Amino acid sequence: MQPSGEFDLIARHFRRPPRRAIVGIGDDCAVLQPSPGCRLAISTDMLVAGRHFFPDADPHWLGHKALAVNLSDLAACGARPLAFTLALALPQADDAWLAPFARGLFALADAHDCELIGGDTTRGPLNICITVMGEVPGPGQHGGALLRSGARPGDDLYVSGTLGDARLALDALQGRLSLPPEQLARARQRLDAPTPRVALGQALQGLASAAIDLSDGLLGDVQHLLDASGVGADVHADAALSLLAHGRQPGDAALPRPTLLACVLSGGDDYELAFTAPPSLRDAVQVAALRSATPVTRIGSIAARPGLQLLDAQGRVLTDRFPSFDHFA
Repeated sequence: MQPSGEFDLIARHFRRPPRRAIVGIGDDCAVLQPSPGCRLAISTDMLVAGRHFFPDADPHWLGHKALAVNLSDLAACGARPLAFTLALALPQADDAWLAPFARGLFALADAHDCELIGGDTTRGPLNICITVMGEVPGPGQHGGALLRSGARPGDDLYVSGTLGDARLALDALQGRLSLPPEQLARARQRLDAPTPRVALGQALQGLASAAIDLSDGLLGDVQHLLDASGVGADVHADAALSLLAHGRQPGDAALPRPTLLACVLSGGDDYELAFTAPPSLRDAVQVAALRSATPVTRIGSIAARPGLQLLDAQGRVLTDRFPSFDHFA
């Protein structure tokens, strides 16, 4: 059965009774009430067919990813998810596409107790825009929001989870390299269904001095953190390379080290967290990692001098460039 119009489409696939919202879908505005003493954290991301995902992408996993990339921003702020809006441009109203898209979207939303409270639909090239809202403790309460601007010289630099497999999958799907089918399937899972590190972000409140989510590539995104904090960093290439899950299963393809470095350092689409913390809190950071069931790896340190240096195992500066993704570069 096809939706007969815009409002039937919304009612069939996206309308739910409000839970946390005072007013949800169906009015001109949604109304939210944050918890006492908390502030709102808000972020928006847009996914465009042919630019951010393949036009024939599985709609279930596309629904998951559309929300996951926004939840990753909340995670980098240490925020607890509250609600989101969805603006959706569709070439046509197709139940066979909308039903799995909504299932994937709501499966992740329910896992994080984050409710859909409104949005918009229109006809046009496939385009998904989500605005997500979360709450963070006010200043002085459990450290408040995590920002990019708090890194200090001497801090350790950490990364959560694994990096580079999404880029491996993209390169394989676009014919730039070859991967065995099982390895491609594992890598593609990281591309299609990233895991937003929401629990880790909240566990790092009061520990991390700065944080950022990794969407466009490790070195480029870390540079944004350094710029905001007015500091530099030393990043150890071998420590960063250890974050790549590739090569750890029997039958995995052997790929050149420069290819693997490029995937890890500039790959993008990882949606992990990079964060800094004082060395005195190393044990506490590991406790936060265990509590949130998210592995973290120390890959470098923050320096007083400006600039990011990539170092080899002997501490020598590597001059190779690993630029991050830029829509307009």
